[in-house]
Amino acid sequence: MLDFEAEYNNRARVPEHPAIFARWTRDADNFRSAHANAELRLSYGRSAREHIDLYWPSEKRDAPIVLFIHGGYWRSLAPAMFGHVAAGANPHGLAVALAGYDLCPDVTIARIIEEVRGAAIFLWRRHGRKLVACGHSAGGHLAACLLATDWKKRAPDLPADLVPAAFSISGLFDLTPLVGISMNADLRLDAAEARRVSPLFWEVPAGARALEAWVGGKESGEFLRQSRVIADAWGLKGVATRYIGVEGADHFTIVDPLCDPKSAMTLRLVELARSIG
Repeated sequence: MLDFEAEYNNRARVPEHPAIFARWTRDADNFRSAHANAELRLSYGRSAREHIDLYWPSEKRDAPIVLFIHGGYWRSLAPAMFGHVAAGANPHGLAVALAGYDLCPDVTIARIIEEVRGAAIFLWRRHGRKLVACGHSAGGHLAACLLATDWKKRAPDLPADLVPAAFSISGLFDLTPLVGISMNADLRLDAAEARRVSPLFWEVPAGARALEAWVGGKESGEFLRQSRVIADAWGLKGVATRYIGVEGADHFTIVDPLCDPKSAMTLRLVELARSIG
C-alpha cells in the first residue's frame, strides 16, 4: 500500500528546497527590479491576494498572454516568488501574468478555483485575448481547471474557449489521495469534495484544445501517475495531450526551464500561445 504522506511530501523529498526557494525569491526580485514594462499588483478581486503581476515583453500591450499560477499546495507561496519565469517567454514576444489567490485554510480549494477563473476573466475583459494557463504543482491543478471550465456558464460575454490550452508542470489532477494525509488539516477535503475539485473527473468542454503535462523524472511515483493519468484520460476525451518526464528534475527544479528562452519547456509554451489565436 502506498504511503501517500511520503509520496506527496515534496519538501521532505527535496531537502535543499529552502535554498531553491531563496534562489527563486532573489531571481524574481532582480527580474522585477530590472523589468521596464511590468504592471504590478493589478487587483482582480476583493481580497489582497487576488492580484496579478503582468510582465509585458515591450512597451506595447498587444502580446499574447500566458497566465502563470504558482504552487504551494493551495496554502503557501505567492506570485512575487515567480516573476522570473517571464524571462523565458518575454524574449519570444509573450506577456506573462502571474496570479495570486487566497490560501487554505482561510478559503477552500473550490474558492481558489473560482478566484483563478476570476483572474482569467479579468485579463480577457481588460485585453480581449485568449489565454494559455500555465501552473506548477497546485498551480498545475488550477491551470487544468481553467482549461476544463465552461466559460459561457460564467458570463455570456466570454468566449467558450477563453483558455484553450494549459501547460501543467508537476500538477495534481486527482485530489482524492490527499484526504488521508496531514496537509488535509488545511485543505479540509472529504472524499466527495476531493473528487468534486479534481479536474480528472470533470467533463471537458469543446473549447479545450491542448494539455501539456510535464513532470520531473525524480519526482514520486504519485506525481508521475498524476500527470500520466490526466494525459491519458483527457486524450480519450478529444484533447490533444502530451506527457513529458524531464530527466533529472525534481519537484522544484522542474520550474527552472521556464526562465530559459531556449529550453524545450519555454519553446513549447511559446508554440501553444501562438497557436490559440
